[in-house]
Amino acid sequence: MSQPRTFNAAALTFAVAIVGFALDQYTKYLVAKHLFFDGRCEPLCGHKDLVPGWLQIAPIPNYHGAFGMFGSNTILLIVMAMIVLVVFWLSFKESAARSRLVCVAFGMIVGGAIGNIVDRFHYGYVVDFVDFYRFPQLWRFTFNVADSCITVGVILLLLSSLVTSRRRA
Repeated sequence: MSQPRTFNAAALTFAVAIVGFALDQYTKYLVAKHLFFDGRCEPLCGHKDLVPGWLQIAPIPNYHGAFGMFGSNTILLIVMAMIVLVVFWLSFKESAARSRLVCVAFGMIVGGAIGNIVDRFHYGYVVDFVDFYRFPQLWRFTFNVADSCITVGVILLLLSSLVTSRRRA
């Protein structure tokens, strides 16, 4: 009989976090380089339509927290992000030791959070650039790769929790 393969949860989480962080910072660099972005410009100082009437690449400084909430105090937002990371780690560290999916999810959350924290330290705001603007009167979604990593990571954690709870039932 063969033994089940083990994996290094910390290494997998770290690798995913590094990839998420690197993709986030690289895409922000590309947008800033090619669309003339700086924090002093009006929103949409340079933009590129990808799907006219629906989606554009438009660098916009985001001084607020998730979904425009939580004010614009840079230090408070950085501290909140760090607290959320610690809470997530404490909540899912046992699951991460047993599940590659949880490691990937947590790595995505960590990489995205660090990408946005770096922006806040460097600029005082987060660089958002993916702009869904079809229905701006309802909600204008402008985000970045870090936000996407965090969102997908949270969804994966929720799915993992649902699967685990169904297995126990």
